[in-house]
Amino acid sequence: MTALLDIDGLCAWYGASQALFGVDLRIESGEVVALAGRNGSGRSTLAKAVMGLVRAEGRMQFAGQSLAGRRTFEIARFGIGYVPEHRDVFPALTVHENLELGLAPRRTKGAQPRFTFDDAYALFPVLHQRRTTRAGALSGGEQQMLSLARALLGAPDLLIIDEPAEGLAPQLVAQVSGCLAQLRDQGMAMLLIEQRLVIAHDIASRIAVMGHGEIVFDGTFDAFREQDHVMHEWLGVG
Repeated sequence: MTALLDIDGLCAWYGASQALFGVDLRIESGEVVALAGRNGSGRSTLAKAVMGLVRAEGRMQFAGQSLAGRRTFEIARFGIGYVPEHRDVFPALTVHENLELGLAPRRTKGAQPRFTFDDAYALFPVLHQRRTTRAGALSGGEQQMLSLARALLGAPDLLIIDEPAEGLAPQLVAQVSGCLAQLRDQGMAMLLIEQRLVIAHDIASRIAVMGHGEIVFDGTFDAFREQDHVMHEWLGVG
């Protein structure tokens, strides 16, 4: 059976500097995989490689279609949503205008998007309250919610989220984590790049650990807890 996302032997570069060295990773439909690792391990580079944002070689297939050589907007239209670490909202545009930029083209005449503005505002009520506010005036947590809601309006089958809790107050971390759990329960496949193992364990069913641009562990959380050397050497835990 073909995985939703199937990566085999992926290498990636920033200029002449190689950052990924033969990464293999599979994500099934509806599956949430946590991607852990120290800073500089290659986690964000893997996300960027999937989205066509860095030079990459290797086999990458999404829903049976090759991503090799595709431009970022084409990859998004295949059904991959991307929430980068630094959120990348458009600061001069209002909340609602930012959301409008995320709308996926309707694939068939008269078809309704799977995730609507009403859904976005129901998931993140604060965005509805601030829908006419410029995105640059939002807090970090509000910008994170905006970036996530904008990605969902693209009707993705897979959501790649890079450090959604980074820099957020504990209350906002809990709110964003709750929203991700809700999306998981609705069947959204996700690649969750997250250093906080408590958050990763609450949301994901599987964990992959990166080190030096490679996957050094890939398995269930139960199996991961038995690998003390992985936690100590590659995550600095224990």
